[in-house]
Amino acid sequence: MLHTRSGPRTPSRWSAPSLTRQELALVGITALWGATFLVVHLAVQHSGPLFFVGLRFLTAGLISVVVFRRTLAGLTRRELGAGAAIGVTIFLGYALQTLGLQTIPSSTSAFLTALYVPIVPLLQWAVFRRAPRPAALAGVALAFAGLVLLAGPGATGLSLSAGEVVTLVSTVAIAAEIVLIGVFAGTVDLGRVTVVQLLVGGGLSLAVMPVAGEAVPAFSWVWLLAAVGLGAASCLIQLTMNWAQQSVSPTRATVIYAGEPVWGGIVGRLAGDRLPGLALAGAALIVAGVLVSELRPRPRGKRTVHHPGSPPSRIPAERPHT
Repeated sequence: MLHTRSGPRTPSRWSAPSLTRQELALVGITALWGATFLVVHLAVQHSGPLFFVGLRFLTAGLISVVVFRRTLAGLTRRELGAGAAIGVTIFLGYALQTLGLQTIPSSTSAFLTALYVPIVPLLQWAVFRRAPRPAALAGVALAFAGLVLLAGPGATGLSLSAGEVVTLVSTVAIAAEIVLIGVFAGTVDLGRVTVVQLLVGGGLSLAVMPVAGEAVPAFSWVWLLAAVGLGAASCLIQLTMNWAQQSVSPTRATVIYAGEPVWGGIVGRLAGDRLPGLALAGAALIVAGVLVSELRPRPRGKRTVHHPGSPPSRIPAERPHT
């Protein structure tokens, strides 16, 4: 019991929420993630999507080489294969997302990209025959309802622009990345796999340019600074995640990460994006779907154990790599 000059005081049942240093760090990188949508949106006005994605992830890969140089000598065949497989999903996810950002607002892209979270359990169901939990299905339903409102349904149903369709397809690749990371979790060295996946993702993007008919853009400080800056940010984000999530629970981290599209919407609005009221309601439903899909029952008196092979609650697709 607490005592004051006026007598004893019973501690309040409710206390104001406080954030640890680790949680504040996660809030910071989540805001940074949200801002990247606008940065990419501006950069691809001066560069093709494949060139920009290639430069961005090769930069991140080279920085990662420096960070993890002491462990690279132990690279195994399994780690090389794991990194290559994840790198392919990075290439597909980010190339398509960046392509979509050429024609849709950064705010819309941020909320559509968040759909990869409820897609993960559906992908696990299709590939591993692992039935989703009821909360995951509820999250999918909420996210789909939000998608309908965000896209602006017409009289005949859901109508999406080409940029929105491409962005939605990119979320499937991002979800596949999360599933692959879960498959290899605990059996490979994080640093070595991170280097391989970044270099593979960036290298594939540049290699596909001639096939896609995309030429090297004229020099611009906009795409150069954006690509190098995002590459460095990717490494900073990953290192921060690795440090912070040693003490922050996956559920708590997921709640923080779910704010990514919200930050993207805020930054986009400051830059001039104006989503209509119906779209804002849809965006809120998508965020709710992300949160609900990650709800997990926790029996009293038992600690939550992460089982090898199950995907982390949230490793954003640019994240283990970014």
